[in-house]
Amino acid sequence: MTATTSTTLALFAVAILVSLCCTTTDANDKVNFREKEKQVLDQILGPGRYDARIRPSGVNGTDGPAVVNINLFVRSIMTISDIKMEYSVQLTFREQWTDERLKYNDFGGKLKYLTLTDASRVWMPDLFFSNEKEGHFHNIIMPNVYIRIFPYGSVLYSIRISLTLSCPMNLKLYPLDRQVCSLKMASYGWTTDDLVFLWKDGDPVQVVKNLHLPRFTLEKFLTDYCNSKTNTGEYSCLKVDLMFKREFSYYLIQIYIPCCMLVIVSWVSFWLDQGAVPARVSLGVTTLLTMATQTSGINASLPPVSYTKAIDVWTGVCLTFVFGALLEFALVNYASRSDMHRENMKKQRRQQYESEHALEPLVRHPGDPMAIEKLRPCEIHVPPQRDNCCRSWLSKFPTRSKRIDVISRITFPLVFAMFNLVYWSTYLFRDEGEET
Repeated sequence: MTATTSTTLALFAVAILVSLCCTTTDANDKVNFREKEKQVLDQILGPGRYDARIRPSGVNGTDGPAVVNINLFVRSIMTISDIKMEYSVQLTFREQWTDERLKYNDFGGKLKYLTLTDASRVWMPDLFFSNEKEGHFHNIIMPNVYIRIFPYGSVLYSIRISLTLSCPMNLKLYPLDRQVCSLKMASYGWTTDDLVFLWKDGDPVQVVKNLHLPRFTLEKFLTDYCNSKTNTGEYSCLKVDLMFKREFSYYLIQIYIPCCMLVIVSWVSFWLDQGAVPARVSLGVTTLLTMATQTSGINASLPPVSYTKAIDVWTGVCLTFVFGALLEFALVNYASRSDMHRENMKKQRRQQYESEHALEPLVRHPGDPMAIEKLRPCEIHVPPQRDNCCRSWLSKFPTRSKRIDVISRITFPLVFAMFNLVYWSTYLFRDEGEET
């Protein structure tokens, strides 16, 4: 009886212990660790515990400079303005550094990180974009910014911003050029003795896939350092160089082909009759004014620069060809009037000669030897000339005005073709060093 009682008591005790263990485990499972975040934040950021004015210590708690790792995600590139020499970009900007004052207990991995939206609660690097013209944050629906504090004291700051940045351009090869636009980030007040910016290891700059720009293509981007020294010290600086290639197809359709067509249309006057003065003058003046309007429209979309651009060479030569076609008609008109005057003079001489020789038989005396000699035809000995294909071909056109038109029909297209050969050879097959 005693043994049975002891066995029953032992089993009862084991049952109580198991029940207590399960109750404790359930209690732990029901703990809301999100509630613990407030306690941890109050513990590490409470009054008198953390001062956001003091920068963190260096690596491994040393007195060296605080190291901040930077990485970017380029979400979009909106516009690239040639006339303002600037570009607009939207990006997600991230900074990461270690502040040992922010270490906390993660409760066995239950608290992965703490999240803040108020950057004034912790120390922040005084980074600024040195080539920024304008910029703004995004606050719809909530401010697009967060700060994550990890248990070992690492701080991650992320924000979405839109910037308009200056991009000095060299337009000598426009529109066959490549442009390098930079994004520069530097410390405003902390020198390299206190703060150092570094690119994050492994793909520090990312660009959204299928990035489409209206008139440019992003060929590549490079990261680099650009520390600057002033009379107050050396300041840490990072930069990203974005290399853009201008899309030539737009300019081929909008500028080069129309200019070629205008030049070719101006050559039509060479095939019109030299007497069609209104038609030839109207054609020449119309093409000249159209070409001048095209040139002024191109220059209106570009900044006034002191050097000659590739597009200036093209429009200038095309304008010269159109103007030359108009001058050619002026020369033809002058030659035509000169031919008419010469022809009239020949007619007058012929009439005078015929009238003079018509009276000679009436005044001639019989037996006069001089009269007989006068009646003999004059014999002129001209040395034989070599056959010249060009001269024999031009002899088919009796007037000088007609010869000028015929020569222009060949000379103008030939010279324009030679110009195109030199132009495209110069600007298409050039060294990349000249572009940058």
